[in-house]
Amino acid sequence: PAALRNAGPILEVLRAHLPAAGAGGGGPGAEMLEVASGTGQHAAHFGAALPGARFQPSELSAEAFPSISAWSEGLANVAEPVQLDAAAAPAEWPVAGRRFDVVLCCNLTHISPWESTQGLLRGAGAVLGAGGKLLLYGPFAVDGEPTTESNAAFDRSLRERDPRWGYRDVADVCREAEDQLLFLLEQRHMPANNFTLVFERRAA
Repeated sequence: PAALRNAGPILEVLRAHLPAAGAGGGGPGAEMLEVASGTGQHAAHFGAALPGARFQPSELSAEAFPSISAWSEGLANVAEPVQLDAAAAPAEWPVAGRRFDVVLCCNLTHISPWESTQGLLRGAGAVLGAGGKLLLYGPFAVDGEPTTESNAAFDRSLRERDPRWGYRDVADVCREAEDQLLFLLEQRHMPANNFTLVFERRAA
């Protein structure tokens, strides 16, 4: 249900940033990589809404592949999913050597070790061309604190489940991103106290 609720607002952010990547408004010709596709609902929603763009879903576990493929059945612009560990070195990503206009990752940074976020930023820096965009959606801390009491409670519950999990501070993510020539363009407030962070890959 959460994926269905937030798909619309995330699509608005995609639409705002795809024109620069594709050949015209709405991202025609844009190549998109989704890291951590989950059930595949987002890939299907965005693929249907942006038929001119091409989407490459991915997940850590191949167990998710049947769901991703089922959601995208009949969508010629959504490729079969590939197995991708965000924490792996960029050379080990199954899409190494390809160039993407957009890398999208939703709800990964807070339910994985910090090393996964670091790896995601390294990998995005490697597969994005100059001017490409990285979009990170989810809950984040600002100035070291979650932005609401409900977010603080959720952050505590995550850390109790796994001490390596928890909300990442926007400033920490930005510092790591800049090492990969990814610079923050927009920090957009989203429903349910979430954010979308939009980074642009600069030329070396």
